[in-house]
Amino acid sequence: MKYNPDIIKSNRKTIQLELRADGKLVVRAPKRMSYRDIEAYVNSNEQWIDRALSKHRSLYGDPLPPYTEKELEEFTALAKAVIPQRVAYYANLLGVNYGKITIRHPKTRWGSCSAKATLSFNCLLTQMPLEILDSVVVHELCHIKQMNHSKKFYDEILRVMPDYFEREKRLKSIGKKYLGRLP
Repeated sequence: MKYNPDIIKSNRKTIQLELRADGKLVVRAPKRMSYRDIEAYVNSNEQWIDRALSKHRSLYGDPLPPYTEKELEEFTALAKAVIPQRVAYYANLLGVNYGKITIRHPKTRWGSCSAKATLSFNCLLTQMPLEILDSVVVHELCHIKQMNHSKKFYDEILRVMPDYFEREKRLKSIGKKYLGRLP
């Protein structure tokens, strides 16, 4: 096969093509579909795939290699030094108390807040500009007050970070290239 896609078979009725953030082609297919039929489907959609790959390259450049374990360890160590300071600063501004802080490298999230106010952050935030890291910190801290994405939640964010939506937009535009390099 020309594209060497990742093939994921599951209990589904239809076949689907997906171009991941890292530029890798994924085929999602029904469990019973033969590899020959999958290959035929991919070949019949060659024009779509070429256009999607071309658009991806123009937006993100050529795919970068996955982060190494050593790089992820370094990012995690840096995050453990930087993020708790940022959390403490903004928690004071927001008037909230938080629990434990964990640093991981999930493939789809930048941060989370549990019902017990445990905060979790992606170590890749250390590779972002500080204003973006801060926007994720504020977002998660505001979940301590509002465990939803209501108007009250965003009002709380905007109280301490009036340009939050610009920062969030920037994270969405550059974040995929970072998450796409996770192994």
